Amino acid sequence: MNGLSVNGHLQVDTRIRVTPFPDRLRPFVSLRIEGDAIDIALLVSSGSADALRALAAAATQAAAVLDALTAEATEVPA
Repeated sequence: MNGLSVNGHLQVDTRIRVTPFPDRLRPFVSLRIEGDAIDIALLVSSGSADALRALAAAATQAAAVLDALTAEATEVPA
């Protein structure tokens, strides 16, 4: 990645769209994350599939941590 910093709040209605661009010389995939206040497009070229897998693994880990935090918060008496 080349020096980019982005932030946004994912919501329940955030849309995710994958669009393949099967060009013979330089195929790539666009991964878009779209919502009311966020629009991020990640362009991933051939040979970068492991970077997407790492991103997916980190997102899965973050979701598990969020689930655990939510469960802990509901166990605490008000």
